[in-house]
Amino acid sequence: MIAAAFAYFNYKFSEYKFIDFKEWIFYEKSDIFTPTQEKYIVVFYSSKEPNTMDQLAQINLNIPIIAIDYYNQVRKNSKTTTFLRSGTNTSLKFIQRFNIYNSPSIFFIKKHKDFLYKQDSMIRKLDNLDELSKETNNL
Repeated sequence: MIAAAFAYFNYKFSEYKFIDFKEWIFYEKSDIFTPTQEKYIVVFYSSKEPNTMDQLAQINLNIPIIAIDYYNQVRKNSKTTTFLRSGTNTSLKFIQRFNIYNSPSIFFIKKHKDFLYKQDSMIRKLDNLDELSKETNNL
């Protein structure tokens, strides 16, 4: 039974995907985004949802946030949140690679090497952005 649980855990972990920021180009305003941190919280959201961008800008966490907007609105970065946008092709690849079905969705990524990051958690629908600060401050 322990072996089966271990095998299942390894199988589920191997389902986690990679993102190469050299291959997929995201922009902060007009500059190309270059990751510098070991870990990020990735939030895929819609700027058309009321107050979402403001909440993401004001949230204060111990892990930096990469906020990727479905509608690619330009937004000034805050202290802990980097707002990204991309071309349609990159957006579609991102949505497909990570099987994103809801907005906002959240997951963690961790640096694997250079510009290559690996998904470090399951993708979840985030119903309340305030819950995010509670969850990450317990890490």
